[in-house]
This record gives sequence, structure tokens and C-alpha cells, in this order.
Amino acid sequence: MFDLVAKRKWFLLASLVIVVASLLSAFLPGGLKAGIDFKGGISVTLGPREGETLTADQVREKLAELGQERAALQSLSDGDYFIRMGEMDETQVRSELEEVGVVQDFYSVSSIVASETTRNAAIAMGVATVAMLLYITWAFRKVPGSFRYGTGAVIALLFNIGLVLGVFSVLGRTLDWEIDPMFVTAILAVIGYSVNDAIVVLDRVRENLARGRAPGLENTVNLSINETLTRSMNTSFTTVLGILAVYLFVGGPIRGFLVALLVGVIAGTYSSIFIASQLLVVWERGEWTRLVPRIPLLQRSKA
Repeated sequence: MFDLVAKRKWFLLASLVIVVASLLSAFLPGGLKAGIDFKGGISVTLGPREGETLTADQVREKLAELGQERAALQSLSDGDYFIRMGEMDETQVRSELEEVGVVQDFYSVSSIVASETTRNAAIAMGVATVAMLLYITWAFRKVPGSFRYGTGAVIALLFNIGLVLGVFSVLGRTLDWEIDPMFVTAILAVIGYSVNDAIVVLDRVRENLARGRAPGLENTVNLSINETLTRSMNTSFTTVLGILAVYLFVGGPIRGFLVALLVGVIAGTYSSIFIASQLLVVWERGEWTRLVPRIPLLQRSKA
């Protein structure tokens, strides 16, 4: 049996460093790149006319005439191009682009609709998180300190969301990936999956406490983690295999959803073992102030 609880301080410190780095990467300039649904604009798929070819230079020249020199241009298969630009008159954009090719797909979102989408997405994630906290607190109501179980699960959940945001900020900086409504759907799926994974461990803690299978909370949590470790790892492994299979054979428009789900599943397994359950021991023993190593220089100055 692995003594994972004895090293809780290092697991929690490592988790804190990871999530802080992820959030800094996400919210510093150049991090998360909002898609058209969240910032407004126009996306167009432009292809060549029959029997003709269409070059990137032709498309960029036309975009320059429209005043969209900074528009994102991505080459697709069969000589098609995917264009993302800011808000403009839709009729003008369509007619101008049709001078050099065939508009195969046209999608426009106003800034007002985009701001509403952003607000609704934030509300959805906030409501889901609070609902999880209240439900877990109620479900563990017969256990002393039931609020601690819900809080531990929610903190683990926030770690998972933070890690997903951090990964997508890196993808945005390196591969120009954007977040869209499918990303929000993935985050909500991660919330559900992560809480389910955490509850499996926390529920075993509750059962073992009621049966008195180990002396003290620390030993009970460690026993519970070891008892559910194989189950958690196997469930996550099979889920990851399914996500990878869909990504390899489908990918395309749902690749962002799949990558977010993949990162969330892995993070959820980690956080249920190394964060949610460990926080119960930290809270019980009042170790919050002892998590961060004391700096000798500060100790000397206080002396």
C-alpha cells in the first residue's frame, strides 16, 4: 500500500504551482485566443472557381483591400482557405471575396451576441460549480464536516479547469488554437467527470470512517485512496483510449473539444487522488499555514 497521504504537502504544492502557471499563461496577453463566438467577427471558407486555382497571395491581397490585413488565413485541402476576420458589412465581404473565388461557408457573429455568449458561458460554469458544492455537501451531510468534502471536490475541480485553460493557452500561443462553444461544452463535461471521480474516493473515505477500518483520518484517507486507485486509473485509461480513438479518426471540427476532454480526464484522476482527498487531512489537522515552507531569512527577521 502506497503512503500517499504522508507526502500530501508536496502534492498540494506541486498542484498549486501547476495551476498558478496555467492561469498566468491563460490570462496574460497572448494566452487564450477567443473564437468568433466569443469576440465577434466573420469566418469564411473560400475555394477556387471550377477549373481555376486560388493562391494565398490572391486571398491576402483581397483581404488587404477590405482593410483586413491582420485577418487569420489558414490553408485547407483542395486549395480552399479558411479566413477569420473582424466585424464588417457581411454583404461587402461576401461580394468582394466572390471576385477571387467561391464562398463555400460564411459565418458571422456580432460583438453583442459574442458578449452574451461569453457571459452565458461564465454563468453556466459558475452555476455548475456551486451546484456541485451544494450537492456534495448535502450528500455527505451525515459525516462531520460535510462542507469540507464538497470544498475539497470543488478545489480539485478548479484545478482541472485551470489546467485545461493553461493547456489551451499554450496551444493558442503555439498553434493559434481558439476557444469556442465546443470548448465550453468540454469544460462542463470535465466538471461532471472530475466531480464523479472525486466522489468515488471521498465516498470510500466516508465508508471507511463509518466502519473504523483504520485509526485516524490520515490512515483512513490513505487506505481509501489505495482501495480506489486501480479503479480510478482503469476508468481514466479506458476513457482516454476512447477520446484518442475519436480524435484520430474524426478530429476536425471537434478536436478542441476532444483535447480539452482529454486533459480534463487526466487532471481529474490526478486531482481526485492528490488534491480532493488530501485536503481533508490538511483541514482536519489545521495544516493550511504549514503547507508553504518557511523561509529561514523571514524567520530570522522575526526573531
